[in-house]
Amino acid sequence: MARPASGREILATAKEALREARTLGELRKAQAVILPLEFGFSLEQVASVLGVSRGWACQLRTQFIRAGGLHSDEDPKRGGRRRENMSKEEERAFLAPFIDKASKGGILVVGEIKRALDTHLGREVALASVYNLLHHHNWRKLAPDKRHPQLDPVVQEEWKKNFRGL
Repeated sequence: MARPASGREILATAKEALREARTLGELRKAQAVILPLEFGFSLEQVASVLGVSRGWACQLRTQFIRAGGLHSDEDPKRGGRRRENMSKEEERAFLAPFIDKASKGGILVVGEIKRALDTHLGREVALASVYNLLHHHNWRKLAPDKRHPQLDPVVQEEWKKNFRGL
């Protein structure tokens, strides 16, 4: 036997939201709260009435309760850079000296950037964090070609055949 629905304190808000619903999402969220509280429906019955899966019915109810009855179609806790170490502007400012050095013909050394990042943040970060940081700012690893672009294989073979060693 399933436990009875809780959240009676939000029932009045859900009824008000049901009257003011403008989208299907808002209507479903309000119904996902009202049906179990007012009529004692189980989660499976609510899902059947709403035409969604059992898990989605539970999510609709939870979203409505967490938002405090707001008619928002999106959960405010979703999206964004939740694990960021710095904002995009701070990252740009942090990488500026390294980018200037690289634009003048220098090489980006990930080890140097990692040490500077550890110092800047005041804690150790994973090496992958540096690669992710560079990736966010459209940097990629450039390696030299294995062959010279003006290489002529015929001339090279001819030289090998006719070379006189000392």
